[in-house]
Amino acid sequence: MATPAATRATPGTQAVELDFSVRGAAPVEHAAAPAIGFELAVTSRGEAPVRSVVLDVQVQIAARRRSYGEREQARLADLFGTPARWADTLRTVPWLRATQVVPAFAGEAVVTLQVPCTYDFEVAGSKYLAALEDGEVPLELLFGGTIFYTAAGGALQTAMIGWDREATYRLPVSVWRATMDRYFPHSAWLRVDRDAFDRLYAYRARHALPSWEHALEQLLLDAEGR
Repeated sequence: MATPAATRATPGTQAVELDFSVRGAAPVEHAAAPAIGFELAVTSRGEAPVRSVVLDVQVQIAARRRSYGEREQARLADLFGTPARWADTLRTVPWLRATQVVPAFAGEAVVTLQVPCTYDFEVAGSKYLAALEDGEVPLELLFGGTIFYTAAGGALQTAMIGWDREATYRLPVSVWRATMDRYFPHSAWLRVDRDAFDRLYAYRARHALPSWEHALEQLLLDAEGR
């Protein structure tokens, strides 16, 4: 569990301290786009009632905190280079930022932090996740934002959460894959330059190929001389 969140309160009022922890994660059901729901526990250490919390959450991947198989190493070369260089190049990978509103609570609140997922391989986090075969993804969640609470006498006060507050969680790779397979079963997305797409479109039409998969497969066979 993370250490208590630093707060900045109005002078003469009682500050509120928060703890954060992640208790689990699962694909979000019936979402408009792929998303993972993290079960986020927020615990208040102060006596003042919490009216609400507006959280700004940075999610990043602590890539150094796990090992990698040979196939994973090959797939991660685009991010980190060859394994011989990883002592210098293996680094924390930013995934995304999310906003979460925590309603009024006393003591502890548990909310679902929805983290959207994408197959856009221009995003470093997506490229990293797609390269993994199994195991867990070591995550770091950094918390900022504003706490609204009731001070002595009933006045509404605010306090800021310092960006040095964090929680860690090891996300099963299977959860990410289940989330993506729900929306893109046995599929992946590739974004290309418009000129390259036009050439691919012309190639597909010229050879009367029935799908983009057939066009790409034929190009690979041509390149391999088969």
